[in-house]
Amino acid sequence: MVTAKFTRYAWATAAVLGFAVILAVSYDTVRKSQGSMSVLLESYVLAAITFYLLAFLVILVARYAILILYSFMDHIEGLYGKREAPAPKYTDDASLPMVSLVVPAFNEGLVIQAAIRSLLELDYPNFEVIVVDDGSTDDTYEKAIAVAREQFEIPVRVITKRNGGKAEALNTGMAAARGEFILNMDGDSKLSNNTLRACIKHFENPRIGAVAGNVKVINRENIWSRIQALEYVEGLAMARKAQSFMRSVNIIPGPLGVFRKSVLQQVGGYDHDTFAEDCDLTLKLLMQGWHIAYEPLAIAWVETPSRLLDLLKQRYRWTRGILQATSKHSDALWQPRKAGINCLILWYMLFEGIMWPFSTILGNLFFAYVGVRYGLATLLFYWWLQLTILDVVAAAYCVIIEEEEPSLIFYAVMFRLFYINIIDISKVLATIEEWRGQAMTWGKLDREGKL
Repeated sequence: MVTAKFTRYAWATAAVLGFAVILAVSYDTVRKSQGSMSVLLESYVLAAITFYLLAFLVILVARYAILILYSFMDHIEGLYGKREAPAPKYTDDASLPMVSLVVPAFNEGLVIQAAIRSLLELDYPNFEVIVVDDGSTDDTYEKAIAVAREQFEIPVRVITKRNGGKAEALNTGMAAARGEFILNMDGDSKLSNNTLRACIKHFENPRIGAVAGNVKVINRENIWSRIQALEYVEGLAMARKAQSFMRSVNIIPGPLGVFRKSVLQQVGGYDHDTFAEDCDLTLKLLMQGWHIAYEPLAIAWVETPSRLLDLLKQRYRWTRGILQATSKHSDALWQPRKAGINCLILWYMLFEGIMWPFSTILGNLFFAYVGVRYGLATLLFYWWLQLTILDVVAAAYCVIIEEEEPSLIFYAVMFRLFYINIIDISKVLATIEEWRGQAMTWGKLDREGKL
């Protein structure tokens, strides 16, 4: 274990120092070309774009710095104790409250049995499993029933209903739940053994309405899924960890979220009018004044798209769903005094969902044009390198904090070289079509049974 930890630190240090040297050399090259760069100021359009991209880069650097700082503070807080220190409520197994695990399933025949069996192995003395078959057209219901009949110690109930969407399936599970707390997950998720014990302790703080889990990629089999493994660690886990320090996680992930049942009922459960019901519900909780924590030790292992087309469909749906959820709560954007930190959260979501992808595409096109038109091709490389440095630093930090594979650090290069450009184009198209009100469908991912 000590050797593995040392290896992670060594690779992280080597990667950051190596890219720092490349950045310094590249900066010197650009500095020597300073005179020729004056062409960027000869046109009002070129000058405006140049200053915009510089401002965007400053915001981006600040974003990375703040997320790393706050996530590290949350990490330290988790190691050495919480700010709020209420008297321990759950002191032994007998005092632990009942938790209902709700598993919505639509055509999850390939993975549903593995998902249910993994739940039955959780280290927790008082829970039930509720599988909601949302009108599947495959053998999801039959396979779920077969597992339910295998054992009797842990209650497993299988409910079947007409297809009505994930939000309706989760609400059905909420209505049937007997527990004081509800864990909502996806039918293709596999939870770490300690999930319930790790999450339930947060609810000793009465202001915590929900806990977001840590989502990681299980099918790391090709370049697409391995880059997503890095993306989940760097782009999702680090952000949630930083937000958790302020008790304001902005998206409780669908694969793993634990809620007070009374809070879910208070906000009316899940709505059906967005394609990101988890984001919409999270914003509803925040707007009601509830705090949301993040638990990095509670891990949901998920199967991610291993084919590019499936990946683009997923991100297209995510983008439009988040924009829909943000739009529902847009009043808070213009009421900073009333909305408080929720105003900042919504602006942050718009920055990541709209400004960031548009700006990176604009930067690539702008520097490519400048390179061809004025012979300043080094600027395109320098622009890419600066963004890559940010990704490598964040990846190195996350590999250490999350105790992940050091090899993920080097996927940051491929992440910035081509992956994020493809994803950003998908986000931009999704944003345009959402603005135009173009109809869309759910776009469910076809499972490959990798759990």
